Amino acid sequence: MSSRPRAAWPLVAVFTAGYLAAYLLPTIVGRLSSYLGLSAAQAGLVGSVLLLSSASAGFCLAGRAETYGPQRPVRIGLTLAALGYGCAALTASVPLVVMGVMVGGFGSGAATAVAAAGIAAQRDPHRTSTLGLLSVSATAGVLYLTIPHLGGGHRLPFASIALVALLVWPATSRLGGEMPAGPDVTAPGRLPHRRSGLVLAGGMLVWSMAQNALWGVSSRIGLVQAGLSEVTVGAVFAAALGAGLLGVMGAGVLGARLGRAAPIGLGTMIIAASIVLSSSAGDLGSFATGEILWNTFYPVVLSYLIGLAASLDVRGRWAVLAGSASSVGVACGPLLGSVLSEASGYPVMGLLLGAVTLLVAAPVTAVALHTGGRPLVPGSVRRRGGAPAALLAVTTGAVPGAVPRLGAPEQAVTEISLPELRRRRLVRSAFRTAGAAGGDGQSNAYASTSDR
Repeated sequence: MSSRPRAAWPLVAVFTAGYLAAYLLPTIVGRLSSYLGLSAAQAGLVGSVLLLSSASAGFCLAGRAETYGPQRPVRIGLTLAALGYGCAALTASVPLVVMGVMVGGFGSGAATAVAAAGIAAQRDPHRTSTLGLLSVSATAGVLYLTIPHLGGGHRLPFASIALVALLVWPATSRLGGEMPAGPDVTAPGRLPHRRSGLVLAGGMLVWSMAQNALWGVSSRIGLVQAGLSEVTVGAVFAAALGAGLLGVMGAGVLGARLGRAAPIGLGTMIIAASIVLSSSAGDLGSFATGEILWNTFYPVVLSYLIGLAASLDVRGRWAVLAGSASSVGVACGPLLGSVLSEASGYPVMGLLLGAVTLLVAAPVTAVALHTGGRPLVPGSVRRRGGAPAALLAVTTGAVPGAVPRLGAPEQAVTEISLPELRRRRLVRSAFRTAGAAGGDGQSNAYASTSDR
């Protein structure tokens, strides 16, 4: 336990640097539209290019992070992020901004992919992903509070992401030459849980696309439909991200006590309702309520989705692939939101996105039920008619560590086949009932067989 937190914080730092661009997407899209003369759809397309480039890096590194080791890809990714976003901040030429965005996005994706693989190899992936979301939410919240007061046109958001990439660079020396060892000794070459992984990756693509379709135009909803100033909109986003911090901390405290299916399913339903509320907002109260409610539950559900993907493969391949599929959805989101809002208005866009979010909740929750296991509480684990294992652990004074802890995922049962000759010799008379042994008053856990 002592080494795990020290091993996790470099991954959290790298995760923050890689994920920050997606969190700052509304202000990036809004400032590109306001200061470079782009239309809402054109600015959304630039945001989509950034995130598609990030997703392509994830697909390129899927399954290869442990081959190269974490240090080299992360350092290359952070360098590309600093150079790309830095160049985009230093020029007012739209083609050069797009090129910088593509380079920076690829760097962000490389950093995120390595962080995702490392998180999957941790003993508690959900805890580490929660820390990562806490860090990136706090960083983005600080930037949303400061950027509107500093001006700087489109340059300041890009410069902020580049600066964070440079600040995270020293943490790469603590990643080591190899990925942290996971709980499993060996990992098969073939991807496990293929059907569940594909369903989860597809569900995360659509889920992320619906979320970021709203997130990409949230700034425009506040400025145009609700009639708020940029400073007020930035304050609302900061408050919403602060609420997200509380939500993620609550998810970290809750952990796996309720499994993953309930938080994912119920959280997605609340998210769908908040999308409809935020997109139909006409004043500060409704806009702030929708954004804060949405941002409270969005990172909570995302942390469980990341943890679910990490649990499918200890080598982190499903975590990277599902994360990259999510990045594709994130990339398509701003363009989809801009097109839908221009074609039908923000309220209709919200209704469509809310319906899509509800539809995708069913298969993703089914994957959580199928592969996530049930929480280990008294009465939840039985072994072919036996007493609940957790209950036995409490009532029989079992040796600590001999049984799983309360709240841990249920362990699989392995059947051992006996040779035919051995089975013939195991007759009922060879066993006796477990009970007090002799006169010493001690209990036997298992009855012994006759000597053969």
